[in-house]
Amino acid sequence: MGYASFPRPAGVLVWVHAASVGEAQSSLILIERLLAERPDIHILVSTGTVTSANLLDTRLPSKCRHQFVPVDRVSWVRRFLDHWQPDLGIWIESELWPNLITESANRGMPMVLVNGRMSAQSFKNWSKAPGLIRQLLGAFTICFGQTDAEADRLGKLGGRAVLCAGNLKSAAEPLSADLTELERLRAQIDGRPVWVAASTHAGEEVLVAAAHETIKQDRPTILTILAPRHPTRASEVTELLTGQGLTVARRTRGDTISGECDVYLVDTLGELGLFYRLSEIAFIGGSLIGDRGGHNPVEATQLQTAILHGPDMRNFATIAEALAAADGALLVEDAPSLAQAVLRLLGDDALRHRKIVAAETATHGDQTVVDRVSELILPLLPHPFLDIG
Repeated sequence: MGYASFPRPAGVLVWVHAASVGEAQSSLILIERLLAERPDIHILVSTGTVTSANLLDTRLPSKCRHQFVPVDRVSWVRRFLDHWQPDLGIWIESELWPNLITESANRGMPMVLVNGRMSAQSFKNWSKAPGLIRQLLGAFTICFGQTDAEADRLGKLGGRAVLCAGNLKSAAEPLSADLTELERLRAQIDGRPVWVAASTHAGEEVLVAAAHETIKQDRPTILTILAPRHPTRASEVTELLTGQGLTVARRTRGDTISGECDVYLVDTLGELGLFYRLSEIAFIGGSLIGDRGGHNPVEATQLQTAILHGPDMRNFATIAEALAAADGALLVEDAPSLAQAVLRLLGDDALRHRKIVAAETATHGDQTVVDRVSELILPLLPHPFLDIG
């Protein structure tokens, strides 16, 4: 509802809005750069999920605070802006809330869209409301698209000063993990072959279960770590897996990974850094069934994990193309090919390590993305050390 949890700090305040965990994670490297260049400023970070708030609670540097973004009602947005009075607004990716953007623009606040996403389908949909999208995108002083194609679409829909700076996620720091918990789980796994199916959606878990059963015929002690994109589906997924005759341990219940456990169900958010460290093989969900567009493979490649993904990676098309060009990923299309790919990587250490090195090289963090973005953002800030009281 836009109520503040603490007073506005004196001086220059930059407001960074990141929708959820992925956007918050990728914003951190930009936040750190802005603070390094302008140590006088304070930064407010808003998100819309509890999980992202928990992540930021442990990762935000000093002089940064988190608040939940107000629901997009005019009175609540105004309350939020009246209190914080930001000097600059930075939107990460594609959180285009009309009231939030319009009310911010009405106050004369410079705004920047960073890591802007505009898929071909989103472009088609927004083209049906040209007046609204032109008003929203036109409110941004600068729009940074993730790719040339997305920058072109943003410009055609009404963005001004549209540039392609690259994908900020490629420059983000690796996902963190509790090292004590990592060793505890590693001891429970006790050397078993293991693979991770990360950020899966409805329809993919049944394929993961079928792949597990096939793999188990060759590798009887195989452990599948399954992390659905939406942990609220945990009971549904558990029922599906047990219906297939699989033994399931659930993280939120504190279940132990026993020798009989087939699937360790990660029904939490924000812990993929832990589980990518437990396995050298990861299937990236949202890419095999439905119309999801895939999820971020860079988080896995940064942690030396070989990548498997389905044919639909359009949300990360540039990264997927780089992986393909470097022969750094295996493409799977169904349960049998998923099982075959996992078995290939488990059975050939040299192949697995080649894939890991190729993927890490292809997606290696591009610090110039942060350089290009910060170089154009910094001049939009008020003069250093100007106290606005």
